[in-house]
Amino acid sequence: MASRPLNDDEVLSEMNKMVAFIKQEAMEKAREIKAKADEEFAIEKVCDGFLNAKLVKQEQQAIDAQYEKKRKGIETAQKIAQSNLTNKSRLKILHRREEQLQELFETSRSEIAKFAEDQGRYSQFLEGIILQGYLQLLEPKVMLLVREQDVELAKQAGAGAADTYTEMSGRQVTFDVEALLSHDSAGGLRLVNGSKRITIDNTLDERLRLLEDKMLPEIRADLFGANANRKFYT
Repeated sequence: MASRPLNDDEVLSEMNKMVAFIKQEAMEKAREIKAKADEEFAIEKVCDGFLNAKLVKQEQQAIDAQYEKKRKGIETAQKIAQSNLTNKSRLKILHRREEQLQELFETSRSEIAKFAEDQGRYSQFLEGIILQGYLQLLEPKVMLLVREQDVELAKQAGAGAADTYTEMSGRQVTFDVEALLSHDSAGGLRLVNGSKRITIDNTLDERLRLLEDKMLPEIRADLFGANANRKFYT
């Protein structure tokens, strides 16, 4: 049976069906695209959130590191400042102690100067140190170097010491006296052998200096107490 041509109503009906089908397909395709887009957006959002969290963590770590660096810098600066303050305080104490020692030594020098003014005692002292020098040198001729004001006393003391020296050693000694010591000297004398290669310093200034060096540890301990950090004295 041969098919007949479609009339206008049938054509319109078929066209409506086709439009409806295309429309349905378009709507389904649109839903698929939207769902896909939503899925990709959700994934991107999660990734962005993870990335943002990672960036925040990195930034926080950087801030913490910077803070730690500054904290350590401040601690170091405080330690240096404290150390400098401690050192300055220690230096001030040491300086004051040194001043006290020098004041003590200066008092000793003043007392020695007064000793040289007592001619009786001073003459005995000169004779004793001259005899000591003779016995150390053991030479036939000795030069006595003294202050100008001590020339006569030295001649008398030198002669007395020479007699005692001969009695003790059986040797003879002659001497000359020269005023070569400074007026600022506290007194005493130097003995020089005949060849002038050996000098014995028996001045009061030198004897005081030697005594200061020898007694300094004991003086420090008496004045300031024992130093726990110093077990041995030199």
